[in-house]
Amino acid sequence: MTSQEEKGAAFAALHAGDPFLIPNPWDAGSARVLEALGFRALATTSSGFAFTLGRGDSGATLDDVVAHVASLTGASSLPVSVDLENGYGDPAKTIVRIAEAGAVGGSIEDWDPAGSLYDVGRAVERLSAAVEAARGLGFPFVLTGRAENHIRGNPDLDDTIARLQAYGEAGADVLYAPGLRTVDEIRAVCAAVDKPVNVLAMPALSVQEIFDAGAQRISVGGRLTWVAVDAMKNAAEAMLRGSLAELDAAGPPRA
Repeated sequence: MTSQEEKGAAFAALHAGDPFLIPNPWDAGSARVLEALGFRALATTSSGFAFTLGRGDSGATLDDVVAHVASLTGASSLPVSVDLENGYGDPAKTIVRIAEAGAVGGSIEDWDPAGSLYDVGRAVERLSAAVEAARGLGFPFVLTGRAENHIRGNPDLDDTIARLQAYGEAGADVLYAPGLRTVDEIRAVCAAVDKPVNVLAMPALSVQEIFDAGAQRISVGGRLTWVAVDAMKNAAEAMLRGSLAELDAAGPPRA
């Protein structure tokens, strides 16, 4: 896969086929590892990427994210979808910029960094601008509409569903409500909308349970980053205790 049009078409096709996993690398090296393992698409993680810059979640600027996307798409031949948080002020312009960096997908959330959820009307207005920009790119671009209720202290499932339905009607290709924790919640969301649903992985649930509940794809957010950081921390703590045994690890897989 070399051209952006081919990547975009391949990514769109994944949403019409069998459910799939879309893991979240935090840098170019982890993207290459995931590609070598056989995954078919990648998604960025805002928290994981910000960590590589020594910042907290939402600490990366749009310029940072554009450079990050260019790094991932340069290192891997897989389609890349981008966590665009709330669109960095102008969702339409942001879609164009990350597309220019090589992305073929992205998500826009309904959380105002000032500290509250956008009302549905404002969220739809912002998402609609992103949809229009995505449709004008000249290649398939999968746009995801995100409802942030469940990770922003407002786990109101009815409101989440109403928001996702509105985002689907506004033109989002995929719908996503991070923070759904049970099979029943996932099933209720998937049954209530007519677009493919992305579900954020929860360690208490298996891949098959999430797929059986109706999800089209599963992403992991920053969890792979934290798994890697935890392994590094454990090895470093062992070194301080005088042991180097934790450093006995295989290198990355080869494509």
